[in-house]
Amino acid sequence: MIDKLEMLLALASERHFGRAAEAIGVTQQSLSSGIKQLEERLGVLLVQRGSRFQGFTAEGEKALDWARRIVGDVRAMRQDLRTLSRGLDGHLRIAAIPTALPVIASLTTPFRARHPDVRFTIRSTTSAEILSLLTNLEADVGLTYLDNEPLGRVTALPLYRESYRLLTAADAPFGRRDAVTWAEVAGIPLCLLTPDMQNRRIIDAHLRAAGGEPAPTLESNSMIVLMTHVRTGRWASVMPRVLAEVLGLTEHVRAIPITGPEVSYTIGLVAPHRDPALPLVGAFLAEAREAALRLSGTDDTLV
Repeated sequence: MIDKLEMLLALASERHFGRAAEAIGVTQQSLSSGIKQLEERLGVLLVQRGSRFQGFTAEGEKALDWARRIVGDVRAMRQDLRTLSRGLDGHLRIAAIPTALPVIASLTTPFRARHPDVRFTIRSTTSAEILSLLTNLEADVGLTYLDNEPLGRVTALPLYRESYRLLTAADAPFGRRDAVTWAEVAGIPLCLLTPDMQNRRIIDAHLRAAGGEPAPTLESNSMIVLMTHVRTGRWASVMPRVLAEVLGLTEHVRAIPITGPEVSYTIGLVAPHRDPALPLVGAFLAEAREAALRLSGTDDTLV
C-alpha cells in the first residue's frame, strides 16, 4: 500500500498523470492503475478524472494528509534502521530562498566532514514553495524567513539576521554616501527579485512605507542575474549584506547601509514537525544549532 500512497503524493506534487509517473519512475498506466487500486481499497473516489487530471475529491484531500503522515513515518523508520546498521548516510534535500544561498555551504561543509556518506541536493525557490515542498515530502529542510509571513506547522531554528544594502555605482548620486534612507532608495531605478519572492515583498513594503512606489527596471528570480547587472556599474539594487559580500563587489560598486529605518529579518532552518525527526534532519538541525551559536551577536554572516 505504501507504493500506492507514494503515487498519490507524486500526483499531488505534479498535478499531471504523465509527469507524476515520470517523477517516480513508473509508466502512466501503472500510476493510474495504482491510484484506482488505492481507491478500491479505501472505498472512496480520490481523484476527479476527465481527459486530464482535474484535482482531488474531498476524500482525496483527506487521504493526502494521511499519505504524507504515513509515508513520512515509513521513510523515517527505514532511515532510522539503516542508520543503526550503517551510520548516518543518505540524501538530504534542501530548499532555500535565493538570498540565503551563500550561507548554505557554512552548514553543509562541516556536516559532510562529520558524515561523509551524506549527499545533498540544494534547490533555490520561493518561501511559499519551500513550505509546499516540505509538506509534500519533496524537501527535508528549508532555509527561509522566519518572522515575516506565516510558516505553518514546522520546526524552526533561527540562524542569523538579514540586513540590507543599496548596491550602486561609486560614481552614482549616492555612491559616496556612508548611508542612505529608504526614502532616497525609493527614488532610484532598481533591479530587484520578482514579486513572488519574499525578499521582494519585504523591499517593496519598505519603499512604500517611505513614500515611494516600487518600479524596477529589471526583475529576475536569480540573484546572480541581479548581481551581474549591478557589477556593470550601470544598475542599482537592494540586497542582503551577506549576499553582496559573497558575490563580490568591484571597485566601481559600493554596498551602502540603508537606514531610516534600519531593518532586519530572521533567516533560519525549517523542517516538518515530526517526532522523532528523520535521523538526517535531526543531525542537520544539530549542526545548525552549533552554527547559530557561532552566529550569536553577529549580523548577516555565518563566520
